[in-house]
Amino acid sequence: MCSMIRKEYGSMADVTFPQRHTPLAGISPAIAALSVTPPQRRLTLHLRETDRACINGALGFALPPALRAAVQGQRAALWMGPEETLILSTEINDLAPALEAALQDVPHALVDVSHRQTGLLIEGERAVDALNTGCPLDLSEAAFPVGMCTRTLYHKAEIVLWRLSSTQFHVEVWRSFAPYVWELLDEARREAA
Repeated sequence: MCSMIRKEYGSMADVTFPQRHTPLAGISPAIAALSVTPPQRRLTLHLRETDRACINGALGFALPPALRAAVQGQRAALWMGPEETLILSTEINDLAPALEAALQDVPHALVDVSHRQTGLLIEGERAVDALNTGCPLDLSEAAFPVGMCTRTLYHKAEIVLWRLSSTQFHVEVWRSFAPYVWELLDEARREAA
């Protein structure tokens, strides 16, 4: 092969090879960027509607209304159902003992699911398009405004979807489905470009 190149071009220095591009060349993070959220403590709280106010002091804010999230500092509470809330926290201190103390006289279930789930962040001007490749919801800002959250599907995986801003979404997914969801979101965001 080398002798053929030398005959046609004279030497290897005369050969021009096509320029190689990285697989993500040309994809602007502004279009859609995908990342893993920082480590978080995740607690699921099952509590009767009539008892919700008893943890406001321990949590630091009131639990959110239906299909909404409430945020203060490094803590967030996401409404998952009439008697279920997902609490996220990036704080080092464990929130569970303070919540258990506030709930000691109230029937409830507080479970640490930190190792069950992981969080993904998809953001950019085409984040909605990337999500809608596998999510059946209308994610227009009129139908799914900032602060809204819900359980839904992304292709065949159950996720929790939370809109942080007009161009930013937090996706909670079970760890076993995380590679599947990541690959599909990554492919969708590249196609959206």
